[in-house]
Amino acid sequence: MTSTTAPVASRALLSARPLRCRNCGADRAAGPVSICEQCLGPLDPVYQPRRRLPNRTAIAARAPSLWRYKEWLPFDGDPVLSLDSGFTPLVETPVLARRLGVTRAWIKNDTVCHPSLSFKDRVVAAAINAAVAFRLDTIGCASTGNLANAVAAHAARAGLKAWIFIPDMLEAAKVIGASVYGPRLVRVRGTYDDVNRLCAQLADRFGWGIVNVNLRSYYGEGSKTVAYEIAEQLGWRLPTAVVAPMAGGSLLTKLHKGFGEFLDAGLVAGRAPRLYGAQASGCAPIVRLVERGGTRLEPEVPNTICRSLAIGNPADGPFAAHAMQQSGGWAAAVSDDALVQGIRFLAEDAGVFAETAGGVTVAAALALARAGRLRPEDEVVLCITGHGLKTVEAVSGALPEVPLIAPRLKEVAALVDGNDG
Repeated sequence: MTSTTAPVASRALLSARPLRCRNCGADRAAGPVSICEQCLGPLDPVYQPRRRLPNRTAIAARAPSLWRYKEWLPFDGDPVLSLDSGFTPLVETPVLARRLGVTRAWIKNDTVCHPSLSFKDRVVAAAINAAVAFRLDTIGCASTGNLANAVAAHAARAGLKAWIFIPDMLEAAKVIGASVYGPRLVRVRGTYDDVNRLCAQLADRFGWGIVNVNLRSYYGEGSKTVAYEIAEQLGWRLPTAVVAPMAGGSLLTKLHKGFGEFLDAGLVAGRAPRLYGAQASGCAPIVRLVERGGTRLEPEVPNTICRSLAIGNPADGPFAAHAMQQSGGWAAAVSDDALVQGIRFLAEDAGVFAETAGGVTVAAALALARAGRLRPEDEVVLCITGHGLKTVEAVSGALPEVPLIAPRLKEVAALVDGNDG
């Protein structure tokens, strides 16, 4: 399966679904727009309720990518770009299950998602096909790192121009992981929220497809595929609980939507899992919204080493809070020290090296277990969204010193004896 630039003829066969406001219900034609002109609410793709849907056998026979669920994604016709993203491993971790005190635990391992090693490859796969449907030749993003890497990689192999805007204090590996693909990469003084506001203006000024701004309605639907894959990989059943990191809040919101869609389609039975959101305590506006109740989110100025989740005014925060409350779940915020320990636990227990957001997810799951939110009978999935090689500085000072020896057997023996002691 190839994901290089598609011929013009095949691109012409792809069209994007029309849109409807999540708040007021106003309808709008398909297009690179994500905000309702009537009430400023978010726009979502509209799916035909009587469209033909595949059964389990038909889905299982398809290629192993997120596009095996194309009937639930916002396009008519076949996708033409980024055909290899998604369908990442679901890895059972008995040691982590014991640590959490639950019956079973799995890692949904998007640290190996193609091509840029984070779950952002899913949403960019959706966004870049929307860009093709709208005949756009330039895409871009505001990013805390993983999205920058994904947009740069997907644009490079599609032959599209890319403009990527990042906060100036981003981790070095994420900067390199975007610039290597040759986009126009621009550092912006300020927080992610400052960068995002700038990108909203750029989308209007230059007509670019900013994936998490004017293409957001299509982009966000890619996150649902995490839920679909969990259900299929568990043998067409659902876990009792899912823990996921929260930055803008879209992943949590779309997990809720995705599990509901598979239940509605009759592909799984039973009850949707309880959803739990995780943030670093240095930037936890969604967690604090859940804890105090209500619907009004209070923006925060980020102060955490977990830059991938450092969004102080998350666009989907209230929707994520609602999804957690409706599912019977909750949220937890953890310290920077705890998230570093979470990275180590995940590596030692499951052999998965995650970036700081993964450490937040593991540490939050432990906090939720201690608080009695996770139960002994639970079967829990932890969503791990990015590779640890992107944030090695987070753990470099917390690891034991590596001994240096001469190439002599007796020096190794001394180490072995010392370790035995």
